[in-house]
Amino acid sequence: MIDVTQAMAAPFCTLNLADMGADVIKVEPPGGEDMRRGAAARNGHAGTFLAMNRDKRGITVDLKRPEGVEIVRRLVKTADVLVQNYRPGVAARLGIAYEDLEPINPRLVYCSISGFGMTGPYAPRGGYDLIAQGMSGIMSVTGDEDGAPAKAGLPVCDLSAGLFGAYGILCALEARERTGRGQLVDTSLLEAAVALTVWEATEYWVTGRAPRALGSAHRAAAPYQALRASDGWLTVGVDTDALFDAFCRAIERRDLLEDPRFAGARARGRHRDALIPLLEKTTVQAPRAHWLARLDAAGVPAGPVNTYPEALADPQTRAREMVVDLVHPGAGPVKALGVPVKLSDTPGAVDRPAPLLGQDNAAILTELGYTEAEQRALAAQRIV
Repeated sequence: MIDVTQAMAAPFCTLNLADMGADVIKVEPPGGEDMRRGAAARNGHAGTFLAMNRDKRGITVDLKRPEGVEIVRRLVKTADVLVQNYRPGVAARLGIAYEDLEPINPRLVYCSISGFGMTGPYAPRGGYDLIAQGMSGIMSVTGDEDGAPAKAGLPVCDLSAGLFGAYGILCALEARERTGRGQLVDTSLLEAAVALTVWEATEYWVTGRAPRALGSAHRAAAPYQALRASDGWLTVGVDTDALFDAFCRAIERRDLLEDPRFAGARARGRHRDALIPLLEKTTVQAPRAHWLARLDAAGVPAGPVNTYPEALADPQTRAREMVVDLVHPGAGPVKALGVPVKLSDTPGAVDRPAPLLGQDNAAILTELGYTEAEQRALAAQRIV
């Protein structure tokens, strides 16, 4: 797999496939991609680059030079997949658009991840996660009801575009098993963001009303949100009458079961503004560990609102191997997130740190048939 990507969305696509065993070759300009110069660094190595490019090999290539484009074309001859995230039109100017490479390798699956996709009136525009969150409607339902527009705390559009790209690649590879031919996979931050609004879009179509921000609350169920404890916050997921009964008994508020305002899920949803203060009048009287233990014993879904130190140290996170240790040749010992999908027969693994700049130039060029003399000439001309 050839990775001609930068930033987050497209590198996250190739990262997930690399974790599952794909041989990903990351192509960077001789000076390195911008993510290498991120603010959060360890021994001069940006943490963002280390996080997004583990399990990949690395080669430096100047794609503005014909000799550099030739290196990529040689890679394409034997590659299964190429992923790039240039604005539409840039890859064509460089000579590495799908139309340029498909004749070289008709079996190539070529994935483009951009801000707005390769067609439509916004195709030429640059796109960022924040822009996609705003345009898709996500920001209109995030944050407090009467607060300023708020983005999700994570770059959900970047990350979901990467996942949709990986999904599209796998679908295209499966189709290739039947047809013998590759194809173009085209997705974007905006499409990924819109696709994530399946609940909100449906609510609008069914009711005719635009969904609104509700903080941590659910649109239809209550209490299904964060509640205050004496030492922080916990979340509860009470979406049935049976769970509401169990919840009220667990926090010793059986009186609420007799209140007609809270009789049934719809009634609780309508009277959420009255219900939540009554619940928090009780929950603020004890620490969250107390309530979590009682709710767990009662079979009510609940959990703490963790900080990242707490989340990464959680015993379930550790038991599922979602934190792993690596040793980077420049940064030294580093931690990385684990593989979130467990396969019983062919599990993924995080076992290779992100490459140093040009770390695998010699090995990859040798695989492509370049002699040592040719490699020295390419390096002398700063093509690699």
